[in-house]
Amino acid sequence: MTLDPQLQQFKQHGSQLLDRRLLDHGGLDLDAARRVTYVIEQSFRYEYDAPVRALRQRLVIVPPVRHGGQHRRAHQLEVAGAQARRRVARDSRGNVVTWLRAEHVAQAVEFRLTAIVERIRRDGHAVLPREATRSPALLAPTRLTAPDDRLRDLAARLPASAADPLDQAEWICDLVHTSLEYADGATSVRTTAAEALAGGRGVCQDMAHVMLSLCHLVGLPARYVSGHLIGPGGTHAWVEVVVPRARDAIAVPFDPCHGRRAGSSYVTVAVGRDYSDVAPTSGSYVGTSRSRLTAQRRVGVLAAA
Repeated sequence: MTLDPQLQQFKQHGSQLLDRRLLDHGGLDLDAARRVTYVIEQSFRYEYDAPVRALRQRLVIVPPVRHGGQHRRAHQLEVAGAQARRRVARDSRGNVVTWLRAEHVAQAVEFRLTAIVERIRRDGHAVLPREATRSPALLAPTRLTAPDDRLRDLAARLPASAADPLDQAEWICDLVHTSLEYADGATSVRTTAAEALAGGRGVCQDMAHVMLSLCHLVGLPARYVSGHLIGPGGTHAWVEVVVPRARDAIAVPFDPCHGRRAGSSYVTVAVGRDYSDVAPTSGSYVGTSRSRLTAQRRVGVLAAA
């Protein structure tokens, strides 16, 4: 079963939407649209040289029911290649986490997600309690975001004129964008913010970690975001900076990889302190066989108005 009873809804409505051709998002002003409907098609396939047993897999790939103006309308998560039991729940941050158990995998197992997501512009940013602006989870460094002298020196360059939290976030986002060169393969999922900055190269995950480290150094509550940027490529990562608003707080997204705020070209899947909280897939198995992972992804716009 999926997290809530949406399988029948998906069969009734999702399949009809999937029959539509994707729009050319490059010719659309999605940020000006009142409503945008997206499709996410994603798969992870593990292949083994010999049968394995006691497979335990954790997936964080299903978008939340709601994240600010983003609403999940329908989804289906399929498992092929093995008989698997599943348990689905929301963690303390509202992320959808799926745990799968397969006692035997003969050759390969594949996890396939299809989801329909809608963004309603008037619903705005994700809202948090006012106390979130003081939460250690949004202010304290992790192993991947711990600062070193180089990061501290960078944070010390924050101009005095950037007193507003969003001005500070804009400055940090631009600084990270100009401080690191995008280079696939230069880092790994274990690379820290300090290591990425020292090397001067990395991917979106590294840039998000560096931005988080700088935000924490200047006292800005912020969190890691895992999700999708419309178009080709793999999953994407960016940062939400949490700022006070009247009696509550809002999470404003910034993408240091592209040096801009994250708008309607982005679909959020999960939030956490860093990548390790929201890795799309992780797990273990018993056996001597080595695994090979192949991932595919298609994210596009079905409708915009």
